[in-house]
Amino acid sequence: MIKASIDLQDLRRRLYVKAKAEPSWRFWGLYVHVCKMETLRAAYEMAKENDGAPGIDGVTFEAIEARGVESLLEQLRDELIERTYKPLPSRKREIPKDGGSKVRVLSIPAIRDRVVQGALKLILEPVFEADFQPGSFGYRPKRTTHEAIKRVAKAIAERKTRVLDLDLRAYFDNVRHDRILEKVALRVDDGDIMHLLRLMLKASGKKGVPQGGVISPLLSNLYLNEVDKMLERAREVIAAAKGS
Repeated sequence: MIKASIDLQDLRRRLYVKAKAEPSWRFWGLYVHVCKMETLRAAYEMAKENDGAPGIDGVTFEAIEARGVESLLEQLRDELIERTYKPLPSRKREIPKDGGSKVRVLSIPAIRDRVVQGALKLILEPVFEADFQPGSFGYRPKRTTHEAIKRVAKAIAERKTRVLDLDLRAYFDNVRHDRILEKVALRVDDGDIMHLLRLMLKASGKKGVPQGGVISPLLSNLYLNEVDKMLERAREVIAAAKGS
């Protein structure tokens, strides 16, 4: 597991604490932290740890390290600061699902774009983590499948045996960009952050988020947070009714 620098860890902790204490607070001045070399270094290390195939430009981690990682990160920093950064289109790759009768289209960003997405995620994640629900486990830091199973087992032991199964068809392909941006803007008052996010979303098409993009899981959890809130309220209402 890659650990961020002490300064970056402290920033993320402070962002989370502030967001948790003030649910209506809108954060500003975040973009400067995305552009910092320590953030970009941490994002690169995360991308490398996850490995994965190259994007549409064909550039691999081996090629980047042969040329010099710092050179790439400095270039990305300069592009971000000068507002000249533009993500490349994602490389599309079909993988079979449902026993091979259907396919899922993965969108694989170039490594340079994975780094920038990772940097943005490192800064935005603690803000939105403060708003996510206790029953949400997917794609969240320090939360595992085993913890989700324990919660289900506990519910069964408490004789809660009704299951609500929801399946959003082609969810990643159909997310509306305007809705995502509206939800981000509820917590973020930073024009540069919003512009960068728009660039990332447009690179994947007129709608949807790239299934394979670094920041897509965070955006997806944000998009579905209202559903999670509804389910948590329903659980509380049912529990209160049984107790009365």
